[in-house]
Amino acid sequence: MKRASLAAALCLAFGAASAQQGDGTKFSTNINVWKPNKVEATPERIKALKAPPGFTVSAFATGLKNTRIIAVAPNGDVYVSRRDQGDVLLLRDANGDGRADGPAITVANRAGAHGLAIRDNKLYLVTAKELFVADMKSDGRLGELQMLIGDLPDAGQHANRTMAFGPDGMLYLSVGSTCNACNESNVENATMLRISPDGKSRTIFASGLRNTIGFAWHPTTGELWGFDHGIDFLGDDVQPEEVNKIELGKQYGWPHVYGKGDIYPQSTPQGEISKEEWKARSTPMVVGYTAHAAPMQWVFAAGSAFPAEYQGDAFVTMRGSWNRVPASGYEIVRVRFENGQAKSVEPFVTGFLTDGGKTHIARPVGLAMAKDGSLLMADDANGVIYRVAYTGNSGGKGGTPAKAPAGPMEEQANKGNNVPLANKRAETEAKGSLSVTSSSFAANGMMDDRYTEYADGVSPALSWKAVAGAKSYAVIMEDPDAKPVTPFVHWVMWNIPGNITSVPEGVQEQARLSDPDGVLQGRTTRGAPGYYGPKPPVGEAAHRYHFQVYALDKMLDVPFGADRDQVLQAMRGHVLAKGEIVGKYGQKQQPQK
Repeated sequence: MKRASLAAALCLAFGAASAQQGDGTKFSTNINVWKPNKVEATPERIKALKAPPGFTVSAFATGLKNTRIIAVAPNGDVYVSRRDQGDVLLLRDANGDGRADGPAITVANRAGAHGLAIRDNKLYLVTAKELFVADMKSDGRLGELQMLIGDLPDAGQHANRTMAFGPDGMLYLSVGSTCNACNESNVENATMLRISPDGKSRTIFASGLRNTIGFAWHPTTGELWGFDHGIDFLGDDVQPEEVNKIELGKQYGWPHVYGKGDIYPQSTPQGEISKEEWKARSTPMVVGYTAHAAPMQWVFAAGSAFPAEYQGDAFVTMRGSWNRVPASGYEIVRVRFENGQAKSVEPFVTGFLTDGGKTHIARPVGLAMAKDGSLLMADDANGVIYRVAYTGNSGGKGGTPAKAPAGPMEEQANKGNNVPLANKRAETEAKGSLSVTSSSFAANGMMDDRYTEYADGVSPALSWKAVAGAKSYAVIMEDPDAKPVTPFVHWVMWNIPGNITSVPEGVQEQARLSDPDGVLQGRTTRGAPGYYGPKPPVGEAAHRYHFQVYALDKMLDVPFGADRDQVLQAMRGHVLAKGEIVGKYGQKQQPQK
């Protein structure tokens, strides 16, 4: 056990991602580093594991080393990733005795293999930066791995990507933060991504999620729930691990706000946004759990062979703490739901901590429902896969659970889709017009590569004629040729002061600008604030990009990070004049790497 100063710990955890501004904060605490020693998972120790009455815990497979994430195929085949070994194993229980038959079979090799997902007889595998897919053969082996994505963000502190297919058929992929608490330089860090199965389309679904490894959709409501990792180095009981209902476009606090609305003492939001403003834009956790317990894979009980009282609830593995005394986690927990909403978290299977918490036989990671309705849990310390089965008299038969309804996810994704361009909507009705020009491209001309996401991704320069009486200007850039979201929103910027009639090339990509002071930028279809350049699919005809400028008779009372529709609603009745310039861009062939 060691104690360290908060200043030293936070300096190491934060790094040099951005300069810190003084705000009068003073905070002190004791910090513990405590890592219980690993001991062998002997039959006697496995037998001593504790579960509710009627449940038994046994070893499904042993000696597998660094087992991480589990995925179960419809035929019952069990796939498990091993991060340290860089592979995926196949396990089968052909005779139904609750134990894997024979030695595990290696079916894939990729450095840092971690997250797994199965859909349409294909296995998806994600490493820190790459997403692969392979056909599943009748014997459980895999065809050739094909790379779908090769540029996921650099990993840093949280390299363990996880993913799952939602009821809407899209792949949701969690990308953790690079640090304990910092302003990320890549907007895709600390987010939940939404990706098409072919990997060609990806957007940020939600942000401010430090490391949501475990997530799933409620089988009745179809809503997405996840368990986020709390910030370290704040003391034994801070920050609680967070149960969140994850919804499109929402920000969940990290790195500046946590829990129910507590403010992290060290960090500074960019663009001179105050922490109170950040808090107002953040969604608080629904339920908290013991700090530093380290939530991992999440599975709902629907389709299990467990009693009816469990069917609407969820189970989550807790890998266990290193930053707390006494140690927390090292268990499977039950998340209780009521009317589709999370209400509490409680231990379900315990005893992986041994000798009064001084040692452990397992660090729980993977969790999945086996075909027979039992739970399978992967341990990345001793390489045991545990089986949690209900053997009482009131259990169900198990089986494939009914698919969660797709409605909630589809409704969120289709918000603002298949609508007219902003300058054709009633919210922007205006009597006057203004002239918009650009020194970066000619009207209806081709845009240079540097303004696109295939190259530099910097915003082009824009200029417009001043409008009498204008108190502010707004800019909205849209692509009406994009699919499946039409139009694709590439830029939303408002509260440009009325005495300013241009924006330079390369506007900062953050929610609030400090020069000109107070200019705000909103959420694009990509899912982040700031300019997002053209990136039409290779081979398509050139897309048209409408840079629309609006002169307004007021400053808009709309918070940073708002989306196009929120800004348009606030503009209604206040547009004095509007104009646009259109640029084009097409990509004939894949750029050279």
